[in-house]
Amino acid sequence: MDPVVIPILVAAIVVVFLVAATVRIVPQARRYNIERFGRYRRTLQPGLNFVLPVADRVNTKLDVREQVYSSDPKPVITEDNLVVNIDTVLYYQITDPRAAAYEVADYLQAIDQLTVTTLRNVIGSMDLEGTLTSREEINARLRAVLDDATGKWGIRVNRVEIKAIDPPNTIKEAMEKQMRAERDKRAAILHAEGERQAKILTAEGTKQKDILEAQGTQQAMILRADGESKAVELVFQSVHRNNADAKVLAYKYLETLPHLAQSDNNTFWVIPGELTEAVRTVTSAFGDRSAMGAPPAAAAAERGDAADDGTDGTSDEAATPQIEGDSTLALDAAAAANEAAKQAEVAVSDAKAEAEAAGEAQVPGRGRTSGG
Repeated sequence: MDPVVIPILVAAIVVVFLVAATVRIVPQARRYNIERFGRYRRTLQPGLNFVLPVADRVNTKLDVREQVYSSDPKPVITEDNLVVNIDTVLYYQITDPRAAAYEVADYLQAIDQLTVTTLRNVIGSMDLEGTLTSREEINARLRAVLDDATGKWGIRVNRVEIKAIDPPNTIKEAMEKQMRAERDKRAAILHAEGERQAKILTAEGTKQKDILEAQGTQQAMILRADGESKAVELVFQSVHRNNADAKVLAYKYLETLPHLAQSDNNTFWVIPGELTEAVRTVTSAFGDRSAMGAPPAAAAAERGDAADDGTDGTSDEAATPQIEGDSTLALDAAAAANEAAKQAEVAVSDAKAEAEAAGEAQVPGRGRTSGG
């Protein structure tokens, strides 16, 4: 090989190396810290950058995107002396690559330890129930402390979240029993409330039913009374319009008397004083009928004498109607009157006996009543 070619190749290799060492391409969302002879020089931004070969070197490469850091469970003692394990999740972002590289040796370890100490300070002033129910407050206090401490490290803490709070197993069992008791209590309360509402609704329904039935009964009684009053009024008007005889009224009066004692609710029955007068009126009515139907014996004898004399009785017959004497007519009228009187007396005595028996059965010792 030509001796001239070898130096040229060596020179070319050196040039390529120097060019490669001079050019630095930084990806997006990355930052490179450059040191010149061991001293911080500058931070390379994304894109094409040039450095001095041999003199400049890249010390740290940092990612400025938002990062997520999940710490291991840390034991923390509450105010009521219970040990709980708390897991935290940290969302942070590097805002100053130079400070993150030179102000703290390991920013992740520093953030973790700062989180543990802050948690112990915050949780130490709370009991277990407050710890379980105050996550938002704990997160806010953690973020305030971490953001203040990590600001000089070139790191911004965006969010701090408590991922889990694990109390001891005995506390878990006690909490489960308490929650079960609370659920049973709520179930019993809801069941009792349901029964109360059901009873109230049932009572309201019964009340409405009774009210409606009472209103229906009232309307029926009013309509029935109205009908009966109209019927009595019609009967009264018909009686007065037809000018009914007192004898007919007396007979209807006697017909109504036996019905007064037929009701099951009658325990006391008073025999009216007008009963004998009504019987007397009916009897006289039948007596008048027998008197009208039976001609006197003298009239019959006179008619017989006139026939025997052979006189012409056409003018007398035209002036006075002839009624044939029937010897059985008077007997039938008298028998009918006697039979009516007997039936009336029997009805009165039966009604009186039933009234006295009912009165003695329900109200012992009550005095008997008699008709006037």
